[in-house]
Amino acid sequence: MKPNDYLPHEVQIVARVQEAPDIFTLRLRFTDLAHHARYHFDAGQFNMLYLHGVGEVAISIASDPKDTHLIDHTVRVVGRVTKALAQLQTGDYLGLRGPFGRGWPMAAAQGRDVLLITGGLGCAPVVSVVHYVLRRRAHYARLVIMQGVKHTHDLIWRRQYDTWAAAPNTQVLLTADQTGQGWPFNTGLVTQLIGQAQFDPANAVAMLCGPEGMMRATAQALQERGLPDHDIWLSMERNMHCAVGHCGHCQFGSSFICKDGPVYPLPEISHLLGVKGF
Repeated sequence: MKPNDYLPHEVQIVARVQEAPDIFTLRLRFTDLAHHARYHFDAGQFNMLYLHGVGEVAISIASDPKDTHLIDHTVRVVGRVTKALAQLQTGDYLGLRGPFGRGWPMAAAQGRDVLLITGGLGCAPVVSVVHYVLRRRAHYARLVIMQGVKHTHDLIWRRQYDTWAAAPNTQVLLTADQTGQGWPFNTGLVTQLIGQAQFDPANAVAMLCGPEGMMRATAQALQERGLPDHDIWLSMERNMHCAVGHCGHCQFGSSFICKDGPVYPLPEISHLLGVKGF
C-alpha cells in the first residue's frame, strides 16, 4: 500500500456523456500534470471517486490504459454519491483515489481467444478490455463479446457494438429478457449465447462480469464447452468503502475484493459462489 492511497487527487471533468436516463460517463483529467504523468492502471482496476461533503464510491475504469490523457468512468445512479456525481457537468472538479485492485489477465490472454461475457448493466468493467484488445489486435486471437440485459433499453453502448462487430476477427452477441418490436438479436439469458460463440476452448480466456447467479451459470456453461476453470475469470462486486482492505465491507471469504480482486480466477472463489453471507 502506498502512502497516497488514502488521499484523493483533484481531477476535472473534461467531458460528460449521458449514456441512458440513469447512466452517464465522466471523462476525467488530473489537474496536477506531474501526478497525471505518473498515473497508470490495468484493465479491470477501479478508482474511488470523491465528492467533498458527500462521500466516495468505487467505479470501474472504462478507458484503455494507453489513454493516459483521459480516464473514463461509467456510472449508474443508485445511491447518494452517484446521485451527486450525476449533477456534475463538464468543467467541474472532484477527487480521485486509485487505481486499486487486481485487473484482468491481459498478458496471459495474449495469443488466445478472449471471451467477454456480461449480464445486466455489469459491462463497464470489461469495456476497457474491448478497447485494450482492439488497440492491440495483433496480440490476441478471436474476440467474442456477449452481453445479456433485462430489457433492450439497457444496452447503453448500441453504437459501439456496431463498431466492435465490424472489427477484424470479432463476434458480438446480444440478448435481452424483454424485447420490443424490431429487436434483431437473441431473446433470453446470456448463457444461451455461449452455444453461438466461436472460440477454441483449448486456447481461450473468459472474463465475466454481472450478477453472481449469472456468472455462476455462465461459468458452468463454459465448462461444458470444455473451457478449464483456470481460464475463467470473474469480476466480483461488493460495497467497497476504503479500497485498501481496512474497513472490511468487501470481505469475501478470507480475501477483500478491493485489494485481492475485484478480478478473480474461478478456482480461487468457486467454493464461495452462491453461498449465503459471502
